[in-house]
Amino acid sequence: MPESVILYTVPHCGTCDRARAGLTDEGIDFEERNIMTRRDWFNEAAGYSISVPVILRGQKVQIGWGRSMGCLFQ
Repeated sequence: MPESVILYTVPHCGTCDRARAGLTDEGIDFEERNIMTRRDWFNEAAGYSISVPVILRGQKVQIGWGRSMGCLFQ
């Protein structure tokens, strides 16, 4: 059974766009959560970082994509 992958994003974030495209290119199924649309998703992402993208792969947490930390949120 493949591990679940969650991608926390915000609109107009180039790093989030690259993370989304990268996961898609790798053939990884993921659930995208725009943290600006739900307070619970915002709080989940904030528990890991103050920037997005945040990628949860099972129990592993990845902040940013490539060499970019992404967009700060508050």
